[in-house]
Amino acid sequence: MARRVFFSFHYERDIWRAGQVRNSWVTKPDREAAGFWDAATWEEVKSRGGDAIKRWINKQLEGTSVTVVLIGAETATREYVQYEITQSWDIDNGLIGIYIHSLKDQNGKIDVKGADPFVKLDYKGIKTYDWFNDSGYNNLGDWVESAYNRAQHRQK
Repeated sequence: MARRVFFSFHYERDIWRAGQVRNSWVTKPDREAAGFWDAATWEEVKSRGGDAIKRWINKQLEGTSVTVVLIGAETATREYVQYEITQSWDIDNGLIGIYIHSLKDQNGKIDVKGADPFVKLDYKGIKTYDWFNDSGYNNLGDWVESAYNRAQHRQK
């Protein structure tokens, strides 16, 4: 079953890398085969600030069952990423992190590996993967489903 997924990431630094993960379903026979539905439209939020961004995040999280945090070099320090993780936890979304530093940006450059954003929040049982080393293209759907199942049995 396909899950509706919210993708959380550092917009300015990682938009190109995030796009590669978010659009990985395009080469699959259909979205169902990819194992997830993309629930966010990140272009809308870039020009907004503060409370408007938080309202947008909350609206985008509606109807999702899993939040995928795409972890780049600075993701763990981003205010809105922390907010997205906290809100996701509060609505019982499954959570996973995927390191994307090995993906090339628009200039063909890879980045340094960032810190685990879940450590700061002290959330237990959140799995992280590496898009490149753990074959994210082939496994994203399974990772999403596993995160959803773990959330169903999570103790807060």
